[in-house]
Amino acid sequence: MIALLETLLVAASILSLGVSLWILREPLLAFDVPPAVRHPVRFWVLHCLMQLTVTWGYILEKLGICSMPRFVRFLQDRLTIKNNREVVVTDLRFGTIPVRLFRPKAASSSPRRGILFYHGGASIFGSLDSYHNVCSFLARETDSVLLSVGYRKALEHHYPVAITDCLNASIYFLKTLEAYGVDPSRVVACGDSIGGMIVAIITQTLVGRTDLPQLRAQVLVYPVIQAINLQLPSFQQNQNVPFLSVQLMMTCVCSYLAIDLSWKDAILKGACIPRDFWNKYRKWLSSDNLPKRFRTKGQQPETLAPFNEAAYLETKHILDVENAPLIAEDKIIAQLPEAFLVSCELDMLRDDSLLYKKRLEDQGVRVTWYHVEDGFHGCLVLFDKKFFSFPCSLNIMNAVVNYIKGL
Repeated sequence: MIALLETLLVAASILSLGVSLWILREPLLAFDVPPAVRHPVRFWVLHCLMQLTVTWGYILEKLGICSMPRFVRFLQDRLTIKNNREVVVTDLRFGTIPVRLFRPKAASSSPRRGILFYHGGASIFGSLDSYHNVCSFLARETDSVLLSVGYRKALEHHYPVAITDCLNASIYFLKTLEAYGVDPSRVVACGDSIGGMIVAIITQTLVGRTDLPQLRAQVLVYPVIQAINLQLPSFQQNQNVPFLSVQLMMTCVCSYLAIDLSWKDAILKGACIPRDFWNKYRKWLSSDNLPKRFRTKGQQPETLAPFNEAAYLETKHILDVENAPLIAEDKIIAQLPEAFLVSCELDMLRDDSLLYKKRLEDQGVRVTWYHVEDGFHGCLVLFDKKFFSFPCSLNIMNAVVNYIKGL
């Protein structure tokens, strides 16, 4: 019996090794590290590990063991949390919404700054645990009370659940700031990737609310601001750069919005965009709004495929302002708090930040822009990962800290 078990274990190990090598054949043979990346070997190894993790997640999903996102989140959560003796961490629930409160342990003679934090993860990854160290660092270094929101995600939950969770948790926090020792005149909304989009949506939604404290500022780190024009230069230049490829992005967009993936090409080519809609909003969505240095001579011109009404009917919620805060009305944009925008050169979403920057500035909103030439999507959470950390990761964290401390 023992011999049989040993044989099965060896066979399973060999099978796992074989599958892993098959998974890695592409990154091993065809993957090119962008020249601007610091520590290219580290970047390549991280990419290989991500490929392994996601593919094994799909294998487990096919076997009916667990979904790919659950497997990835399980591994993320096991590799993250560290105890910080200078920060008190409390897990709470605002109704059904799990939140995590970070408070500096040192006593304060006056109310502290508050930070509302919405984590990234492309709507299917990320969690309170995987962003625990980011939030702990921000709370400690800025001497702030930080609330991280554990919103529900795809594949189980779709738009607008994540936004609703974050909005409800934010309103509850803003109404009870005194209980947490927070100065109501110094509350900042902060998030990365889809969390950055949620920041934009929350700040726009709260405009004009006289029953709540006004947000002092918004911090958006490589945010997704729209999924309408997917032919921007950064989409063309960085569509195969880890850790947000065009394939992964479209998978996440379709999952979040409950759109069948078969409509992916129609979305990418703009076939689902009515011509009158494009004519109305291209003044904000077009690459003409980008600084010249981000528009390369080799880029393909933006051309919409012939309009496909069936594609439009299946995907039209992409055009909603709650999924494209870039197209909010001028009167809303003009009332937004000042912003800190982070963009990364090696990120498919780089141009979203640049378009939103111009949109805000055109309406008189003060914008502080931080562009990272060696930065790539998702690098923020790597700031404390030792071997897998990159200079751009810590640079972004420090830039966010310095901005918030300067408010």
